[in-house]
Amino acid sequence: MNDISQVKITSPSFLDRIGLPAHLFPGFLGLLLFMIGDGVESNYLSPFLVDNQGFSEGSAALTISLYGVFATIGSWFAGTLSAVLGPRKVMLIGAVNWVVFEAIFLGIGVHADVHWVAVASYAIRGIGYPFFAYAFLVWINLATPAHQRGSSVGWFWFAFGAGLPTLGSLLASFTIPMIGEIPTFWLGTALIIIGASVALLGIRDLRHAGPVALKGSGFAGFKNALTIVWHRPRVTAGAIVRLVNTTPNFALFVVAPFFFVHKVGFTQSEYLQIVTIVYTANIFANLAFGVLGDQFGWKRTVTWFGCVMSGIGILLLYYVPLWIGPNFLLTAICWAVFAIGLAGFVPLTALVPAMVPAAERANALALYTLAAGLAAFLGPALVAVVGGAEQMELLIWIFAAMYLGGALLCAYLSSAEDPGR
Repeated sequence: MNDISQVKITSPSFLDRIGLPAHLFPGFLGLLLFMIGDGVESNYLSPFLVDNQGFSEGSAALTISLYGVFATIGSWFAGTLSAVLGPRKVMLIGAVNWVVFEAIFLGIGVHADVHWVAVASYAIRGIGYPFFAYAFLVWINLATPAHQRGSSVGWFWFAFGAGLPTLGSLLASFTIPMIGEIPTFWLGTALIIIGASVALLGIRDLRHAGPVALKGSGFAGFKNALTIVWHRPRVTAGAIVRLVNTTPNFALFVVAPFFFVHKVGFTQSEYLQIVTIVYTANIFANLAFGVLGDQFGWKRTVTWFGCVMSGIGILLLYYVPLWIGPNFLLTAICWAVFAIGLAGFVPLTALVPAMVPAAERANALALYTLAAGLAAFLGPALVAVVGGAEQMELLIWIFAAMYLGGALLCAYLSSAEDPGR
């Protein structure tokens, strides 16, 4: 295995100077196209199933929930399989899975109106995007020098978030009136194929595309993916901080529409405009904090701009609109503080795998991405347990306490590769 610390880089290209590894650029472009294809359906799938396919709302919710289960499984195994098979092969498996099961979903489940096939195929397709995206994240961490790693993962989350759901939903808003819903599904599939081809065929430097586990250690690799939880407690702590990162955000998806529309007094259109503004700010903040992390330090950035800023932001986005009413500008600013704070966690993606030897980094990222997947379940579950939008104030203080706890837990995270050590 090549040691990237021994590679001498002379006359860095423009891409390298902005923190985007030039030798992996086709991968970032392919990821963006792939995630646009994955995000095309994100805001119209549920009503499509109910209005066009005869699903009940409960059946549609079950379909999407099962998809989430498989996406979480995919998030967990993407890192471990990358260690055993190599990230390039895992990306290929993810892309093939996506295309094959989407074709079954559309061709049999939708066209032939076989509901159980639609549910099963769509759920299994959930493995596809985590395999492709998170295996590439492993590749980035293996192939990028430490001084550039924070910036490179910032670019990863920029491409990921710009595609799903932002540009994907925007594309669907134009194509559905022009060509219809089902052709838009197929358009998304075409983008998946194009994106995967750009990434897998475009990257010519394959030094870190192969397995990092020792030969014959496949079973041991899966075992290590489990035992790392207690053998590497700092990695576990990092995964908990990642869980803290977006759990409140996923909870807000459930309760925020009720709070801002029914209690504060915004119209639905105004609310959606605010959401678009603040999460666009989040996308660009991903880049900014990736670069800042390489200068200010990964742990410092996560602690102060991630945990502390998010904790302040979550309080502002609740209390300021509650006190002043439906003021569009101030509400957008307060929510943007929170959304930008979420991006402050970006260097954690570089810090967590840097706390273990290179051979264990894929497993460290597997635990990290598992936490990212679990946040999508924990957020809505917490809302259900606490009592929904009627208990919004209690939820907000629980979230603020979580961010405070995350800031304290960051003190335990350390790596010799952290620029701020």
